[in-house]
Amino acid sequence: MNALWFYAIAFVVIWIMALLFRDKLKIDIQGPIIMRKTQKMKGFIDRTAQRHTRLWKWMLNLGIPITFIAMFAIVFVLIQSLETLFVAPQVTLIIPGVDLPGSPITPPLGYGLLGIATVMIVHEFGHGILARVEGVEIKSIGVLLLAILPGAFVEPDEEQIKKIKRIPRLRILAAGSFFNFGLALIAFLVVTGITGFAFPATFQNDGIIINNVVGGSPAEGILEEGMILESINGFSISNATTFQEAIQNLEVGQEATFVTSGGTFNLKLGQNPNNESAPYIGIRTSPNQVLKENVASTYGETLPWVWVYLSDALFWIFLINFGVGWFNLLPVKPLDGGLMLEELLKFKLSDNQARPLLFSVSLVLASIVIISIIYGLGRSIMLLL
Repeated sequence: MNALWFYAIAFVVIWIMALLFRDKLKIDIQGPIIMRKTQKMKGFIDRTAQRHTRLWKWMLNLGIPITFIAMFAIVFVLIQSLETLFVAPQVTLIIPGVDLPGSPITPPLGYGLLGIATVMIVHEFGHGILARVEGVEIKSIGVLLLAILPGAFVEPDEEQIKKIKRIPRLRILAAGSFFNFGLALIAFLVVTGITGFAFPATFQNDGIIINNVVGGSPAEGILEEGMILESINGFSISNATTFQEAIQNLEVGQEATFVTSGGTFNLKLGQNPNNESAPYIGIRTSPNQVLKENVASTYGETLPWVWVYLSDALFWIFLINFGVGWFNLLPVKPLDGGLMLEELLKFKLSDNQARPLLFSVSLVLASIVIISIIYGLGRSIMLLL
């Protein structure tokens, strides 16, 4: 099913169910937001916080400088992106299952939604655990939906947070992204282990496979997902290196011949959305993995592929947790990064000095992000038309 149809159907079904069972399920609807609060899981958060209080404090004492370094790093990257703002925006809207022209990555629908779910759960539980470690009560836990965008929240007692010292407040604020980074690191290490040890023992590369075709691209309607690329303009393709060499010999506007496992096709190359001087095909590829004969004879044709599914799932959990956790440290209120910067500024400045400065920083950075997303999304839509 086309991912956009999935989102449209899910939007209609969820909102109808929310309206029908609003009272029974105690659902709160505020404009485009559906919210359900609960007291469940508070016990789990309490137990987790109380069992390892010293460990959590020690970890977040380390987490505070790490998240501030990450904050300054994302500001640096964002300011650098101004050079290519109207050529190749560095901040783009990533929608699982929807492949937008010019987008650097496109999470598959299932893996993307799984990654988003882990981001929300780990991030909010991080805030909740550190709140309880610092003695702050949790009013409620819940899930929400902004139109079709899912979210989760842990609602600590804001009045109690205001009464605790600055360092404990920073530990609570830093916990969400720090937990995301922690999960990203674990996922990365496991993926590295799988690809470094399990893959070589289980699979062998056999050419390059087309994973998906970008809508509105030159390849749309010609090349198809699942085809194995054998050659491009007579240049034989056997692995990622030879594929890149074949691409380097192509030019914008050129009529190229693609020999694939599904037949021979000709298509006219377009301009790369991120580089007008580079040719554009509009396909996403990866090495084609095939089972080794000894593995297939021992474990069958199905079971060994668990390594691929596990590796793919963990890769997207790593990438989405790292990306969202890092973006959340952007010093723009009400993101955690903005709240952390506010605490830092108030360490040396009065409220009357800190607030205007934070507002100015937030305004500039938020403007760059919004312009990048609008321009990049608008350009993608134009390419799809």
